[in-house]
Amino acid sequence: MGDMVGRIIETDACVAEGAAWLIAQEPRFAPVLEQCAPLPLRRRADGFAQLLSAIVSQQVSTASAAAIWKRMQDARLTGPRKIQWASDDDLRAVGLSRQKIRYARALAEAGINYADLRGLPDDAVISTLVAVPGIGPWTAEVYAMFSLGRADVFAPGDLALQEAARILFELPERPSEKALRQMAEDWSPWRSVAARALWAYYRVAKDREGIR
Repeated sequence: MGDMVGRIIETDACVAEGAAWLIAQEPRFAPVLEQCAPLPLRRRADGFAQLLSAIVSQQVSTASAAAIWKRMQDARLTGPRKIQWASDDDLRAVGLSRQKIRYARALAEAGINYADLRGLPDDAVISTLVAVPGIGPWTAEVYAMFSLGRADVFAPGDLALQEAARILFELPERPSEKALRQMAEDWSPWRSVAARALWAYYRVAKDREGIR
């Protein structure tokens, strides 16, 4: 089973190992890692609540998402059965839109075995998650990276990653999702460390260049 899954990022030492490999593979990462070291571990819990919280966060500000999530926790609406039993009015009362109520119910009814996901290969994890309405590739990739600790997952649709790659590699324009996915193949088996590096670099570059 371990072979199917590949490396799991468990500690800061794993991230540092991936960073050292990346610099050897692509020296242009060296200044990023000097400026942004140590890269964050960013490990999170896995399971239903983590994905429900990701759905809640879609298309609202961080502050707004945090407030809705706190109301859901206070109302004990963070487990699949509680979501199935709750009325639409209950879910509306904590701040969920009609669309998010539909997504929350779809996730509750999907019956995903979260413990089993830990043993599945990356592509199987992602295809299981994107089969649920309201979970797109980005949410699935971020879950694989940070909730499951997968070392070789990337999120090429992420605008901050695209913009960081544009600046770092001096590209004429922001790479498309397809182009960035292709670029990231060179960073395998440590693509999720490359993602951490580019996200960290995005924050540095944004402060420097005032990117909106």
